[in-house]
Amino acid sequence: MNLGLSEEQEMLKTSARDFLQKEFPKKLVRQLDESETGYSPELWRKMAELGWMGLVFPEKYGGSGGSFLDLIVLLEEMGYNILPGPFFSTVVLGGLTILSAGNEEQRNEFLPRIASGDRILTLALTEPSARYDAAAINTRATTSNGNYVINGTKLFVPDANVADYILCVTRTKEEQNPEDGITVFLVDAKSPGIECTLLKTLARDKQCEIVFDNVGVPQNNILGKPDQGWTIIKDTLQKATVAKCAEMVGSAQAALEMAVQYAKERVQFNRPIGSFQAIQHYCANMVTDVDGARFITYKAAWKVSEGLPAALDVAIAKAWTGEACSRVTLLAHQIFGAIGFTMDHDLHLYYRRAKAGEIMFGDSDTQRAIVARELGL
Repeated sequence: MNLGLSEEQEMLKTSARDFLQKEFPKKLVRQLDESETGYSPELWRKMAELGWMGLVFPEKYGGSGGSFLDLIVLLEEMGYNILPGPFFSTVVLGGLTILSAGNEEQRNEFLPRIASGDRILTLALTEPSARYDAAAINTRATTSNGNYVINGTKLFVPDANVADYILCVTRTKEEQNPEDGITVFLVDAKSPGIECTLLKTLARDKQCEIVFDNVGVPQNNILGKPDQGWTIIKDTLQKATVAKCAEMVGSAQAALEMAVQYAKERVQFNRPIGSFQAIQHYCANMVTDVDGARFITYKAAWKVSEGLPAALDVAIAKAWTGEACSRVTLLAHQIFGAIGFTMDHDLHLYYRRAKAGEIMFGDSDTQRAIVARELGL
């Protein structure tokens, strides 16, 4: 059984790490964390020129025809180096959704512009309940003169402050089954009636509250079929969950390497602290968590990439990886001691993102419930 990366994926991994380490030093990451936009337009353009934005899009849409598994390799490196910016929301939440559910006109309109770095997208899904199920969708879209009008509030919308278009998940019909009557709209972020407020978050990521107040949307901006949008969102959530796991695996790997190196160098009682059994066990637990998370994440990603049923594998991956990444970064803090908690140290950048990633797209309890359901319980 070959669990290794292909030659092309190894090249992608190496080139991505080299680029990110050169162009995104931790000093810049901190600056972007504190900025209003959260990204550098200049470096965004450079990433587009490298082909990252269109990695998984077919060549006819300006992409390079890569697989979802290729994207996972890239996202792990982004997690390893803490890439700030709207890549995840634009490519994973926006681009992949349009690629799978959009009509030809929508694909031709959006995908080449995403691939070239000219368009930033995001997905407005969660609401004040912060749940990822269809029953939590209360934002309404009603018909008006052949078009639609959207009213409601969306919370924790990533990168909406810089987005050009928002994929807004709405309820267009009341049905007994909450998964029925859901419609996804492509909404121009500059439309009258949209109020976007940047939220303060633990991870310093750019999550927003969006209020839709009588926002008009043309009928041809519906993604997929009216009232059948939840099937689209389930597919998007599955891909986004695996993609977030890949980011967390990269973050955990970086925290592990930092802690092991420090344990070798830090001397106490005339010996490196890595010679003490407690520290050794910390490191052993960390590498077990990281390697386990990587294996189940790539297994789930491979199934998604091959179009195989993957609900069980994706839920297992998120349930384990979310908690594992938090454990690894916390143990790294234990090894570093007080210095790791200072704002000048890099470790807290990883810990904050680990805690945010743990609950994104459903926390471990939510994923365990999915696992139980897939087991027929």
